[in-house]
Amino acid sequence: MGFWFWNGLRRGIQTTRYPRRAETAPGVSPGRPIDTEFESVDEAQHAAEICPVGAIIAHGNSAFVDPGKCVQCQRCRLSIPSPMSWDSGYEWARLPAKQSEFAALPSAFSKSMHIMVVDAGDCGACLHEVKQLNNPFYNMHRLGFFFTATPRTADLLLVVGPVSENMRGPLLKTWEAMPATRRVMAVGSCAITGGVFGRSFICAGGAGTVLPVDFEVPGNPPPPLAILHGLLVATGRKSQTKNDLVSERRS
Repeated sequence: MGFWFWNGLRRGIQTTRYPRRAETAPGVSPGRPIDTEFESVDEAQHAAEICPVGAIIAHGNSAFVDPGKCVQCQRCRLSIPSPMSWDSGYEWARLPAKQSEFAALPSAFSKSMHIMVVDAGDCGACLHEVKQLNNPFYNMHRLGFFFTATPRTADLLLVVGPVSENMRGPLLKTWEAMPATRRVMAVGSCAITGGVFGRSFICAGGAGTVLPVDFEVPGNPPPPLAILHGLLVATGRKSQTKNDLVSERRS
């Protein structure tokens, strides 16, 4: 205990320098698989077959990844002889699959944006990562981001979870109560596609089936820096990643 006390006094509060410079501290991102070209058709097929959620689709000797479905189980990296290529970054915020452009919030919000978080049936993983944004390492307040408990003062609706039937009504009421400048961000594979819960009589299968989602942060759960990147995209201070869905690659 004494070691950690004196170590804390010596080092002080350690806060990430992102977005001014890339964060390279170990453990800030679990990474995710990306589109990979294999030497043979069988290797690509094997990578697709081992994915438990169908996030990988083989096409010839290439394997394409849908980040919105990926649960980052790492089977495609650790459990096959020829692993998928791996992205160790965290700037993952992107437009929904069928959306071609995104209007960032006006410049007046670039240094002051209030966020309303709605747990629409989350298992707790994505919500826990969202909470980390308030700790000293990420310290989102330094960038002008603040959580709010009322939709009347919220600029961004951040949704986690696959939208259970019991949360459909409250989620819609929250969105309707927000000012007209509102934006919606779906965080995590469950909020994007339903994740492992899918779509059923008790689950909407993602926020996009209930609300007009402006952009998404893939991951299960996405690391705090990926969520922070999404907030920066919402204010126009960062650009989103390109959509890499299989349907787009084949077109």
